Amino acid sequence: QVQLVESGGGLVQAGGSLRLSCAASGRTFGNYAMGWFRQVPGKEREYVAGISWSGGITYYADSVKGRFTSSRDHAKNTVYLQMNRLKPEDTAVYYCGIGANTLTLGRLNTLTSWGQGTQVTVSS
Repeated sequence: QVQLVESGGGLVQAGGSLRLSCAASGRTFGNYAMGWFRQVPGKEREYVAGISWSGGITYYADSVKGRFTSSRDHAKNTVYLQMNRLKPEDTAVYYCGIGANTLTLGRLNTLTSWGQGTQVTVSS
């Protein structure tokens, strides 16, 4: 059982940057992928970015492609989401989660672990 904790959210002006972190603890047997998701009130949780166990395969939603970059550091059991050129529409609670691969991360019901979420607010 893997526990995930997100951090790094906050308030930022449009055009600014934030880096989110997701630290994993507990049993972390490979192969697994890590994903980033976001959710606003009244909307379904959205798959934003994913990264494979090795870090060699990534996924980005069209809405964030070119602005967000996911990476992972196995030595620290941590995955990151670097968010640049932020827009007000990026405002959401951001969650990390664990699943089989970057494709199946899009099937949210298959994820085995979720973090508690961290708020990102982008002002205009």
